[in-house]
Amino acid sequence: MSRYLLTSLLFLLPLAQAAETGASSDAHDLAYSLGASLGERLHQEVPDLELPALIEGLQQAYKGKPLALKKERMDAILSEHDAAVAQAEASGVSEPQSEAALSAEKRFMDSEKAKPGVKELADGILMTELTPGTGAKPNIDGRVQVRYVGRLPDGTVFDQSAQPQWFRLDSVISGWTTALQGMPVGAKWRLVIPSDQAYGAEGAGDLIDPYTPLVFEIELVAVGQ
Repeated sequence: MSRYLLTSLLFLLPLAQAAETGASSDAHDLAYSLGASLGERLHQEVPDLELPALIEGLQQAYKGKPLALKKERMDAILSEHDAAVAQAEASGVSEPQSEAALSAEKRFMDSEKAKPGVKELADGILMTELTPGTGAKPNIDGRVQVRYVGRLPDGTVFDQSAQPQWFRLDSVISGWTTALQGMPVGAKWRLVIPSDQAYGAEGAGDLIDPYTPLVFEIELVAVGQ
């Protein structure tokens, strides 16, 4: 049994023990209370759970009937579920939180993609040319000198450099590495970078939450080796 489902059942055990001495007329209320409490816990852990399948498995196991799935198959599924929950907990994001963040990211990216003048680059990066450039383009193992402003989807500035700064192109976030290789010196672009090309599921400290797309205005001043 999944340790998360087991936790849910243990949570309900005191209710069952307390009701053992109650009147038989309380049987319905006991069963309902156990189901409601279990349902609340399961909704937190697996918000998209298929309830008919849950009830079928519960009934068959409770009544000692043959189960529809082999034990090996169920153990593998529960182990996979445990691993996914543990990974989400390790990153500080619960499954419902991560799903909500990914949904919000998709809505934001779809909205940005629909704006006039937006081009989609590799890896889902969105680019709008603010100023054209005619100079050289960076190499993957070279350096870039840029002015930039970085914003969160709500417009909050989390980083900026009014004075040109040098960076190695292979030491910045993937979205920069990908986009700047196609950017000529003198150009100024607005980039919308999906979270998987920025800080992904980990985020960046208190500045950038997990699964946050980023918006940059970047001016490429010079390239170097």
